[in-house]
Amino acid sequence: MSFFEKLKSANNSVWSDYTQHEFVRGLQTGTLPRGAFEYYLKQDYLFLIHFARAYSLAAYKADTLAQMKAATATVSALIETEMALHVQYCKEWGISEAEMQKIEEAPENMAYTRYVLEKGHAGDILDLYVALSPCVVGYGEIGKRLSSSPETVTEDNPYLPWIEMYAGEEYQEVSDGAIKQLEDLAEARLTEARFDSLSKTFREASRLEAAFWQMGLDHKAA
Repeated sequence: MSFFEKLKSANNSVWSDYTQHEFVRGLQTGTLPRGAFEYYLKQDYLFLIHFARAYSLAAYKADTLAQMKAATATVSALIETEMALHVQYCKEWGISEAEMQKIEEAPENMAYTRYVLEKGHAGDILDLYVALSPCVVGYGEIGKRLSSSPETVTEDNPYLPWIEMYAGEEYQEVSDGAIKQLEDLAEARLTEARFDSLSKTFREASRLEAAFWQMGLDHKAA
């Protein structure tokens, strides 16, 4: 069993709560309230900025030049490509970049992104990548599962493009690359004594991911 699979297995319940959250089921069936998705998109814009900061920290924490190059390449992709794609996608939902820049950061967003950064500052590069992995790999797993599920509504589902984006070959390569990076770091740095601490980090990051979904639902309910 790979290191990532061991993390998932040790935290199966929390991982399931995250990847099969009510928000995700709403994406699958097309029944997610529009307001919940729009609020999620706005907060995700701010999230991506902090995500880029986390990978900048990964470059600083890197052991090798190869790791540094990988981290800085991710920062560049997030800032130059992912942010642009997000802005364009949000335009299709009637959300401007100026609007996203002005939105107040939600407590759930703040809690999650600061947790990831704190784990990176306090620990080493393995701690940081474990904290990042539920987002990077989780979205790939969700997209792939929803795309192949017969229960996924494909007609008149406004969220189908979102599902297809994360199920697509380009993002699946990102997800697979993140797993490989994690496995390489674990091979170099993982000890039996560290696993419980890393598993706790993975569990908390996954819980905060589920809270990020719930944020959108709660905003709509409010």
